[in-house]
This record gives sequence, structure tokens and C-alpha cells, in this order.
Amino acid sequence: MMDSADLLQRESFVEKSARQRVQYLVDAGSLRELLDPFERLSSPWLPLQDIVTQADDGVVIARGTIDGVVVVVAAIEPAFQGGSMGEVGGAKIAGALELALEDARAKTPVVPVILFETGGVRLQEANCGLAAIAEIHAAIVALREHVPVVGVISGPVGCFGGMSIAAGLCSTLIATREARLGLNGPQVIEQEAGVDEFDSRDRPMIWSLTGGAQRHATHFVDTLCDDDSAEIRAAVANAVARPVGDLARTQAVDAHLERLRALDTQRRADAAWAREVMAQEIHGSGDPS
Repeated sequence: MMDSADLLQRESFVEKSARQRVQYLVDAGSLRELLDPFERLSSPWLPLQDIVTQADDGVVIARGTIDGVVVVVAAIEPAFQGGSMGEVGGAKIAGALELALEDARAKTPVVPVILFETGGVRLQEANCGLAAIAEIHAAIVALREHVPVVGVISGPVGCFGGMSIAAGLCSTLIATREARLGLNGPQVIEQEAGVDEFDSRDRPMIWSLTGGAQRHATHFVDTLCDDDSAEIRAAVANAVARPVGDLARTQAVDAHLERLRALDTQRRADAAWAREVMAQEIHGSGDPS
């Protein structure tokens, strides 16, 4: 177990804003932000509903290098509209990925890094946001044939909705224990199924089902990190330097079927199993069957 002195030495990644996260990841002097706040690209739909906009629509796009590897980083700001994806923010990410695809096809590869922290589509502009998310999915699938596509889920907002599919499409997915990953968020599940079925206030239960440690134990996340900026940067640097890897997670059907066949479904019916997974991940005592 880590003592308090070691904890105090850490620099939190979760507590950084989207722009600070990008600045921390890229090599000093290499950062060039694209479509920055001075471009005034804000949502045209939010003012119609008397909602204050943000000049970058909550998405930071930047070019730079990470340990010398040329990257384009897209970072979602959780403090603006819960990191939700609208027309402008979604188009910024999709556009950055599509330009990276053009570079890859021209044999000048740029590795995409996506910093997820989002509840999914922005309901106030749902159709536009959904269209942008679909474009993001298509670009990731096309890109990962040429370069690794790296995703990071760091904060407690997590990654939900259509953007959780984008995270699953990445070549490498990195997460912290504080992160969450799921198609539907707790409040949505509670609203549809009822509080008796899923209590969104039960934080230990929620993290035992969708938290970073559980997602790593069940192979939805490739690398599990502590909320330590240096550790996360090292994991990202390692991921962007990898060559295009083996069969993508979304195509490795046989591997997923093999894991399902190995499951003891009766044991999974026991709610205590989820807590056991968390304990084993935290203390490093193996991978439960």
C-alpha cells in the first residue's frame, strides 16, 4: 500500500482541465492548438435555450509530439456541459481524426490520442451530436489500420453513450481507477429500470460495475493507472510508440467468446464477486476467472 508521503508526491491528472492535460502530455515547446478559443467556435444551439456557451465548445485539439512521436490530441472538458458532445465539439474531434487519416495515407503518420471525459451526446443538440459521434467512430476504425489510436479515460465523469463505443474502438485504452466506462450512465439506468434495480447513489456498487479497475479486469481497458500524471503520460507515450498491433478489440470475436465460455455464470450471480474483482485489482492478487 502507498503511504501518505508517496501520495503527496503525485500530481493528479484527474484534477487538470482538458487544456492542462494536453499541455502535460505533449513535449515542451511542441504544442500547437488548433481551432483555439480565439476562433470563437461555440455551439449555435445552446443560446436558443438560454445556455451559456464556451468558446471552444468544451473540446481542445492540439498537435505536438510525445517523446518525439507526432500526435494530435483531442481532449474533452468535463467542466462544460458534462463533457457532452454537440455539433461543434464533435466536429472538431472528427475533423482532427480525418486529417490524421489523410496524413497516414500520405505516409506521414500522426498518432491520435483522445482524452475522454464525457456523458455522451449533448441532449440539447442530439441529432447533430450523434452524427458527429458516428463520424468519430468511422475515423477511428479507418485510422487504426495505419497508426495506433490511443484513448484515455481519467476522471469520474467517465465515458458513456456513443463515446463509450468510440473508446472501445481505440487500439489501446488507458484508464484510472477513478474512471468509469459504460454505454448508459447510472442515472439513465435508474430512470429506466427503477431505483430498486439500480441505485445511482450507490457509488461503491457503480464503480464495482463500471469503474476502471473492473473494466481492466474484464479486458475492456488495456492499461490501468493510478491518478498520477507521470504514470499516465508514460502509459500514453508507450501506447503511441507501438506499431499497429494485433486484431482490434472489436474484431477479436473468438477471444471474447472464449472468455464468455470460461465464465462461471452461477458465480457471477453472486453480488460479492464484483467486490472481489475490485479487491484483487487493487491488491494485485491475480485475475479472477
